[in-house]
Amino acid sequence: MTPREALLVVGLAVLALGAAIDHVWGTARRWVRPLPYLAALAGSCALLAAGVLSVVGPAESVDLGNLLGLGRTSLRLDHLAGLFLTLTSGLGVLVSAVAAGWAGPQRRVQGRGAGAGYALLLGSVALVIVAGDAFTFLFAWEAMTVAFYVLMAVTRARASQPVASWAALGIGKGGGALLLLGFLLLAGQTHSLAFGSWHALPAGGVEAAAYALIVGGFGAKVGLVPFQVWMPPGYPVAPGPVRAALAGVAVNAGFYGLWRFLGLLGPPPVWLACLVLVMGGLTALLGMVFAAVQSDLDRVIAYSSVENGGVILVGYGVALAGASTHHAGLVAVGLLAATLQAIAHGVAKSGLFAAASNMEADWGSSRLEHLSGLWRTHPWSSAAFTASALTLAGLPPTMGFVSEWFVLEALMQQFRVHSLAVRLSMAAGGALVALTAGVAALTFARLVGLGVLGSSGGDGPRGRSRPPVAGEGGLLGRAGLVLLAASCLGLAAGAPYVIRYVARGLGPVVPVGLVDQSLKSPWVLQPVFKGFSILSPSWAFVALPVGFVVVTLATMALSRGRFLRVRRVPAWRSATGGVSGPDSYSAFGYANVARHVLGNVLGSRRALVSSASPSLSPPPPGAGPGAAPGPGHAHLEHQARVVEPVETYLYRPARLGLLWVVAQVRRLQCGRLEAYMAYMLVALVAVLAVAAALR
Repeated sequence: MTPREALLVVGLAVLALGAAIDHVWGTARRWVRPLPYLAALAGSCALLAAGVLSVVGPAESVDLGNLLGLGRTSLRLDHLAGLFLTLTSGLGVLVSAVAAGWAGPQRRVQGRGAGAGYALLLGSVALVIVAGDAFTFLFAWEAMTVAFYVLMAVTRARASQPVASWAALGIGKGGGALLLLGFLLLAGQTHSLAFGSWHALPAGGVEAAAYALIVGGFGAKVGLVPFQVWMPPGYPVAPGPVRAALAGVAVNAGFYGLWRFLGLLGPPPVWLACLVLVMGGLTALLGMVFAAVQSDLDRVIAYSSVENGGVILVGYGVALAGASTHHAGLVAVGLLAATLQAIAHGVAKSGLFAAASNMEADWGSSRLEHLSGLWRTHPWSSAAFTASALTLAGLPPTMGFVSEWFVLEALMQQFRVHSLAVRLSMAAGGALVALTAGVAALTFARLVGLGVLGSSGGDGPRGRSRPPVAGEGGLLGRAGLVLLAASCLGLAAGAPYVIRYVARGLGPVVPVGLVDQSLKSPWVLQPVFKGFSILSPSWAFVALPVGFVVVTLATMALSRGRFLRVRRVPAWRSATGGVSGPDSYSAFGYANVARHVLGNVLGSRRALVSSASPSLSPPPPGAGPGAAPGPGHAHLEHQARVVEPVETYLYRPARLGLLWVVAQVRRLQCGRLEAYMAYMLVALVAVLAVAAALR
């Protein structure tokens, strides 16, 4: 057994041990609660080491015989598997550290299931990445879907949990069915379940259909429209930092599948590349627009996951466009941009959910109207939250700025292809991503400005202005938060080294030399193609502080000291002088601009509700019995809601149609044996007819 194989076995075994601890002891004792997450941390460390060795070393295959009972079971540890194993397991280490500290206090995790589901999630993601055949892959994929359901249903703390968990399970099973159909088409043509045998599949209608089914199946996991409806209600109902594992770790299994099958199947049909470009851009815009107007912190972050999934798919669409037009440079720049965006999203989304779990646990609410001045009570969580928010907003000098720059630069290479459909699709994707970036800056400015840096004088959810200062997960939890925040900045500072590592990882899909062309010099980046544009995120860490110091000194000199003079003026908030407290400018008011400007996209519904004050004036003197009270004070409340178009106009009508079909089918249950035998005969004849037609 090689070192990589040993590390893989140890990692999966330790994760299984963590699941067993949760099942046996539960959460009754304080010292037991962190153990499943500490086991997950140790297992993730072993898997991380296996991933690094797979990237820097040669590919290895492991033949497990007939272990799963259907064909040959095999595992493959090549460069691409190592790259994604590095990403998912590295994030698993940091998220597990935060989760271990978060789970200690009483009543945060109750009963059994959360720790076991978390371990199952990390283990199934690792097995998806290293699977070498279709059956092993689908087995791990379905295990991951079960883990999603368990983690979203285990706490039973919210009324929305049944709907959210079943929606996640339904979309997950639907995506798995699409993958199964695609795999069956490919296996039927090659007469093998091994991924390595699918390289030789000839181009044609079967391959195009299988390609579309596989992209749709993985798209369901990463939130491609119209499959994104499970994310906004699903992520918030998972317990604490486990949301970070769902959104930042597990979703990368879907991106891995897209990358892997691009290398296996080769050039896709042109129409599929155009469809992914447009639908990815629409997904990004829709996700960020709805994130901008949410009043719940968890739903803002969840909708942001939809947006980032769309941006990553746009970069992947550029790679598909390059493959379909046989332009290797476009494949390289598109896949590099999408991979960097996946890395930035994984780190930042894990940081947001991990930090938010500490804040919400102590404040007792995730409503943005209740969260204010968080840096005073949760400095470590606030630092991780701010760095992650700036990364997802795509602002320098974070990793999100580097990745979004690459995505936009990749889309600008449209003039290099001759297909008009591809050029128009890349232009549409670029416009949608650019618009999304502007809305993202608005969205995360609201979270940081009003939540983290805002005044702490407002009414909290428990009738106090602020909760007591919390430990934020102890030493281990704070270390995880610091490393997540540092990763958002450190990955950008070391972007050239990150690209070199990514280039080796993408070797099975695109030649390493092509990706390495993005390095114009050791510290300057370019979008693979020479003479287009350049960026140096590493030097930005020098230039930005120097520029800040120069501007500050110049301002102080030109103002002759008045720059630091304190000026006291009457308060001015919400367009009225002296307004403060609950009537001041709020997160809801900040988002009203987006509700009005983007009303057509959001389907905004606004209403002004008037209700009488409980303290009304007494009846006027001389009035008879039963006279109505005199006029009192009226309370005017502005209510606004948005309409989710995919759910409202697609799934709800489809649900009504399905219920009608079920009602009609129920009439077939007549209770007569001869009728049931006739049904079976008709079904058998239909199957035989289809089989004969396929031959």
